[in-house]
Amino acid sequence: MPLWQSGAVGGDAREDFDVVVVGSANIDLVVGVEAFPVAGQTLTALDYAEHPGGKGLNQAVACARMGARTAFVGCVGDDAAGQMLTEVLLSEGIDISGLSVVDGPTGRAFITVDAGGENTIVVVPGANHLLGRGHEVVVPRCGTLLVQLEIPDAAVLSAVAQARAAGARIVLNPAPARLLPAGLVADCDIIVPNEGELELLGGAQVLLGEGAGAVVLTRGSRGAQVITGPGVVDVPPHAVDPVDTVGAGDAFVGAMCAELSRGASLLDACATGAVAGALATTVRGAVPSLPTRDAVRKARSG
Repeated sequence: MPLWQSGAVGGDAREDFDVVVVGSANIDLVVGVEAFPVAGQTLTALDYAEHPGGKGLNQAVACARMGARTAFVGCVGDDAAGQMLTEVLLSEGIDISGLSVVDGPTGRAFITVDAGGENTIVVVPGANHLLGRGHEVVVPRCGTLLVQLEIPDAAVLSAVAQARAAGARIVLNPAPARLLPAGLVADCDIIVPNEGELELLGGAQVLLGEGAGAVVLTRGSRGAQVITGPGVVDVPPHAVDPVDTVGAGDAFVGAMCAELSRGASLLDACATGAVAGALATTVRGAVPSLPTRDAVRKARSG
């Protein structure tokens, strides 16, 4: 059976958690503008808001809201922002035994959103930069490990090595885009880039040639593609009127991992992810926009 038709990609029902997310936790500082500024231009914002965020925290919340038993491993600072993010994780029922509080500021992301819902993001790593650098990464037993690249390579590699040794499914969201450490691709069952990230990494066939089990290409309003050795399968988009694309990719990958943990095929998990990602664009902010499983199921069936 082709990989995209099967749910059997790593994982074990005996594990403590369905999904463990190892990644970043930030405060998102979001500015709304009519259009993005050009070099040297000063604009007056339309609105401003602060939300919990960071790709790791977003994806952990996305998994939990989709019903997965979820744990988060990361670092926050010893400041009010770090306390707020800790409370967010707890309020979502996410295990934080792997969350370290470090001496320094919590990470920040400065986000600009235009009138069409597109965004630009500048991330200040803060405490996230210390994960795996003096603050140990310990991955509890899980069916799926989900990692991204807003944390140091050392933390990513440590998490992947632990999860691989325990037989977990490895899902990598290579964002923000950068070249990957040697050998990482071969340890990944599923890599989930967007189009810009995939181009930087050399394309799907390069990743598959280096040993990735499958590539899931997210394409925004055009849906997604599941790419394996046998070919490419399109995942249709779910039509909505977007107001803010922040967090859409995190909603997609979180929902995908949650569905895989239930035994869904990769293709069906991605179809659910596409609906979750679309719904996330209809609400401003990252964490506020992440949908519940009931909302996704209702939208998908309707």
